Amino acid sequence: MDFPWYNVLMANIFVISDWHLGHAGLLSFKNEDGSPVRSFDSVQEMDEFMIDRNNSVVRPSDHLYCLGDVAMRREHLATVARFNGHKRLVRGNHDIFRTRDYLKYFDEIYASRILDGMIFTHIPIHPESMGRFGVNVHGHVHGQPQGKYGPKYYNVSVEVFDFTPVSLEDLKVQIRKFQEEFPAALEVEARLR
Repeated sequence: MDFPWYNVLMANIFVISDWHLGHAGLLSFKNEDGSPVRSFDSVQEMDEFMIDRNNSVVRPSDHLYCLGDVAMRREHLATVARFNGHKRLVRGNHDIFRTRDYLKYFDEIYASRILDGMIFTHIPIHPESMGRFGVNVHGHVHGQPQGKYGPKYYNVSVEVFDFTPVSLEDLKVQIRKFQEEFPAALEVEARLR
């Protein structure tokens, strides 16, 4: 027997950041080590890859938070309709169009979002603003390694997660493990200096 309400009750929450749909310039950006930020031959290949990766894990009934930098040009916003999930946007520094332009593709729009004691933003927030939040889940910094800003910051830019949204439950496990290992990583780095 099929229960249509089951999928609604069992919806998962997924998080990702920095799609930069249609952003050709991003294909020439380099990481600190000189490697390309994104290794695609074209923006069409990049966009299709992200859609495929998203739709391989996010069901239409799931909730998907994009932590900003959706598209650089208004016409690329329409691509968002091809991503599975009930989409929510936490605006980023490149999300400069009118709110009504985004509401065609996103159910909700936020400046920041609080879930399970974590604050979700596009740009990492100032340490003095962390207050009651255990972790700042953010994007903006693309492929920079976890830990660059300390143990209370966790980067969910597409480059970090192989362009695949991460579920909130998996994210909490990864953050817990990351925070447990963080002091040891600092000790090893200090000894290497």
